[in-house]
Amino acid sequence: MRPFAILLALASTIWLSEHWGTATVVEDFNHVERCKESLYMGTPPRGFKDSRLKKICQRYADKPRYVTLYDSKNRIPVYSAYTFKKTEELDGNGNMMPFPTGYLHMKFEDSQAVLDDYSDVVLYERGHLNPDQHQSDPQDRAATYTLTNVVPEIREFNIGPWREHEERIRVRLNNFCRGRAYIVTGVTTTGNMIRRNNQDRVGIPEDVWSAYCCTEYDRNAPHNIRIRFPTQAALAKNAKEGNRVQELTVQDLERYLTNKMAVDKNFQLFYDNCNSPSPLPPYLNYVK
Repeated sequence: MRPFAILLALASTIWLSEHWGTATVVEDFNHVERCKESLYMGTPPRGFKDSRLKKICQRYADKPRYVTLYDSKNRIPVYSAYTFKKTEELDGNGNMMPFPTGYLHMKFEDSQAVLDDYSDVVLYERGHLNPDQHQSDPQDRAATYTLTNVVPEIREFNIGPWREHEERIRVRLNNFCRGRAYIVTGVTTTGNMIRRNNQDRVGIPEDVWSAYCCTEYDRNAPHNIRIRFPTQAALAKNAKEGNRVQELTVQDLERYLTNKMAVDKNFQLFYDNCNSPSPLPPYLNYVK
């Protein structure tokens, strides 16, 4: 297995693990090489107030893969946004790749999590906001194994309700999304931290949330499926108990997050609420 990146350097671009993985901090996502195609209509979620949050284009094998908005104070992602790729069911072992354990320069610790932050923590597992089971290409899957895509999730929540939710969405989009599906998955925090060496190191999420947008879907699907298109959202507590995943509309999720995150009144996860672009007038259809 080829090694790949687990690091974020909060500078311009850092090449890691024999040039296979990079985390590129960018000013915006307005270009294909800045991961624009990971976002519905090339537009990221809007309304985040904190200008210190870092926009990251996650790259692997010299190709843009997905985007992350990263909180270097709490050393966790606020969200990762990616395109869903149709996949087959994983085997019993999850067919997941291990995180590499190579040398990590101490200078990165000021602004990001490192593997040592998770090594002696028994309550939490590394939860991927962009999960590898939502990707089909081996390199797309490998790109999810970076600590800039990871938050600490309570073990019972990670392997139980949230994993079941990710699988439920995988099956739904596989079977009924006919075009490209865009997913944004993120967290809220309340100040609780993983500590190491008597220092606050990694923010612990209170909530984990997710939303998808698929404008081209099977209009002949059963009613209980059709009502979950073109958008649907999910919300759950990152807890050992009381962690049931609730499905809700994207607008209801946005209203909830407005009271839980530093966002303004224009907060919106998907451009124009994931409404399909207007078709061309008939007299323009022939224009190439």
